Amino acid sequence: MAEKKPRAWQRMLSGRRLDLLDPTPVDIEIEDIAHGLAFVARWNGQTWGDFPYSVAEHSLLVEELYHRTTPGAPPKWQLAALLHDAPEYVIGDMISPVKAAVGPGYGDLDDRLMAAIHIRFGLPSKVPATVKKAIKRADRISAWLEATQIAGFTLAEADRFFGHPDEGLISDLVIRPRPPVEVRRDFVARHEALLAQL
Repeated sequence: MAEKKPRAWQRMLSGRRLDLLDPTPVDIEIEDIAHGLAFVARWNGQTWGDFPYSVAEHSLLVEELYHRTTPGAPPKWQLAALLHDAPEYVIGDMISPVKAAVGPGYGDLDDRLMAAIHIRFGLPSKVPATVKKAIKRADRISAWLEATQIAGFTLAEADRFFGHPDEGLISDLVIRPRPPVEVRRDFVARHEALLAQL
């Protein structure tokens, strides 16, 4: 008798069955991504406020920062910035020390999911290195803002871990964790707006 393989798929609210080990673009829906990310807490939930600071909210901020730091970037790369943490809608958000402890398996899973997500929305499975680097820069600025405004870091700690961003770039940005329903709506709306420009 053949050994039964363990189930590797998750049923999404859209009704799709997403195979986590072999994801396909046809099983990716933006509503599932937005819903999942709106309920995944950044910083392991260790943030101030009445609501967790979600990965969806973080993704909106990173896309805004990417737009500010890379003026004139085409909408497809802004969309890539918005979706930079999209796999976390099914694999969750792990802080960097935990990712390092888990090892390369987490990164491989993330890469497969990201490729399927990108293809689903008309992006190349891998973004160019220069674009990835620019998105990472926006991600680090976002981390600095989150660390200092809602995660309890001192300025010196945040500067050491993330680098101090240009004050002119961030002076008007205030983080206020919001209800998941609001963040989910805004994430979908921003996705649709960028997709319409492709």
